[in-house]
Amino acid sequence: MEPAEKIEPTLLFSVLCDDVRREENGKFMLIGLFETIGAVDFPVRHSVLYVMNCWCSGMGDFDQHTRIIAPSGSVLIEDAKTKFVLPDLRAKHRIVARFNNILFNEPGEYSVEVLLNGDLKVRYPLIAEKIKPRG
Repeated sequence: MEPAEKIEPTLLFSVLCDDVRREENGKFMLIGLFETIGAVDFPVRHSVLYVMNCWCSGMGDFDQHTRIIAPSGSVLIEDAKTKFVLPDLRAKHRIVARFNNILFNEPGEYSVEVLLNGDLKVRYPLIAEKIKPRG
């Protein structure tokens, strides 16, 4: 049943991490929070990363979309739109996007973007930087 009124939700948080697990008690564990990927050489392939988003204080049906943008401004990778419903203003909804085998062609400032119904709600940096080899 669709709510009578539609109120756009607030993005409570968006977190970039290595893994997301859900405990038996329903709590989420976010493992390996980060904002920088270091590599000795480029291009570099990052095996997996997650973006967890939590929406609240809204009411209605919505579409969420997460993507990573290259320094050039082009879309590097994106997930499928995820539909969700907030039945009342107390409801929260978490969406986990998993990105596999992302190829970072060059060091620089990439961006994580979260869109709601096609509108950009947040953009934050994901830095890919060249590091010195150990030893």
